[in-house]
Amino acid sequence: MKRAEITVFLSMALILIVSFILGIMEITVIHISKNMNRLETDRAVFSLFGEYQKDLLEDYHVFSIDGTYETGDYSEDRLTGRLHYYGSANTDHEITGIQFLTDNHGQAFCEQVLAYMEECYGIGLIREFAGSTEEWEEQCIEGENMQAEGEKMTGQYEELKKAAEEVSSELPADETADPEDGQTGNPFQCLEEIEKSGILSVVMPQDMALSGKEIRLEDQVSVREINTGYGSFPARTGTEGIAERLLFNEYILQNFRNASENRGSDKEQESADINAEDAAGDQPRSLEYEAEYIISGKSSDKQNLESVLTKIFLMRLALNYVYLIGDTGKQAEAEMFAGVIALLLLMPEGTELVKQLILFAWAAGESAVDIRTMLSGKKTALIKSEENWQVSLPELLTLGGSSGKSAGEDVQGGVSYEDYLRIFLFMEDQDHTAMRALDRIEENLADVHGMDYFRADYCVTKLKLKNTGVIFGDLTYTYPAYFGYE
Repeated sequence: MKRAEITVFLSMALILIVSFILGIMEITVIHISKNMNRLETDRAVFSLFGEYQKDLLEDYHVFSIDGTYETGDYSEDRLTGRLHYYGSANTDHEITGIQFLTDNHGQAFCEQVLAYMEECYGIGLIREFAGSTEEWEEQCIEGENMQAEGEKMTGQYEELKKAAEEVSSELPADETADPEDGQTGNPFQCLEEIEKSGILSVVMPQDMALSGKEIRLEDQVSVREINTGYGSFPARTGTEGIAERLLFNEYILQNFRNASENRGSDKEQESADINAEDAAGDQPRSLEYEAEYIISGKSSDKQNLESVLTKIFLMRLALNYVYLIGDTGKQAEAEMFAGVIALLLLMPEGTELVKQLILFAWAAGESAVDIRTMLSGKKTALIKSEENWQVSLPELLTLGGSSGKSAGEDVQGGVSYEDYLRIFLFMEDQDHTAMRALDRIEENLADVHGMDYFRADYCVTKLKLKNTGVIFGDLTYTYPAYFGYE
């Protein structure tokens, strides 16, 4: 007999080696199947996000998938159906997180706008404004204080008129004199017209027609109940920093219309070739004063413009009144004129009060001309001097009438209407400005491109998926996937 130890050993070794090789091959096949399944999903997800809304991108530089696919009816099944269409039919996709353009007060919208502005312009675009924000806040506070001062002055003016009427009623007719009979004129005509007919009746240039367009606020994305996403996503920090807010506001001024006739500032000319408004600037829109709407959020062009111009008027009034208080020559003019009015009212003891009222009315008249100048596309001096003061005391007497509608001269290095829009945009809550900007985008796409189905709260910007695929016969493989416009 021959012993077979070597044969048994070699047979067992061969079996082990073959089993090991087959096991390695099976593991390799499983991993390859996993990778192929992942690649199919990645390809499908990339293809899905390649279906971004092109008009939204071309006009407003924002990437997003229209979740309704031009039907106006949003469904997650449409998204998963498109994933299967792009080659992942053997994989089950469950959406575990989704972000829309309007989530968190337009967070995704703001992030994309900032990325676009930084890529195209950089921080240099807003460098000249970055150091002015504290001054802007002070001017707004002074404007608010001037509103209270204006109410006080108006009350004093009404009391003065009432007292004058009482004195006049007690005297014979031939002994009374009316300061508004043409001998002295009425220096308060501008204020009276504002109180009677509103700020627009005084500050609008003669050749500027007031838009009568209106919208339904309840239809706007910033007001109506909107679709919201779910899940957690990476978010950019510091979107409410000073530089970021200024950049976002420049985006608004570049892409949305305003009431100023000057549409060709230096910065706008630099970006004319890529400015979306240049491509669709002549198209009809539901509102003409869009930047004013983003600031004020009212339903009509008239209301939005009136709100913004009232703020500008109060800020200009504060600056102009401070100048008059320090100008001895104009103080003397006002005092002389006040003495005449007090004498005609038979109230010489009221000369000082009348003088202060005239100074206030004079500052208001200068402010009205300042606004008229800016609405005409010109610049006005921020701080007044004897050289650039525009309204004389005799001119004040007719400023509120039809004969006093001319604009002032253009001041090199002064402030423009857009400069004040920058101030108000900066002072407004960015959550409000972002959502109102989306209001305008939504309606403009409908008006300009006929996209009545478009809804900003159905626009998908980020997506998280739980994917389950069948591999190697009957094995299931579950893995996550994420993609977003960032």
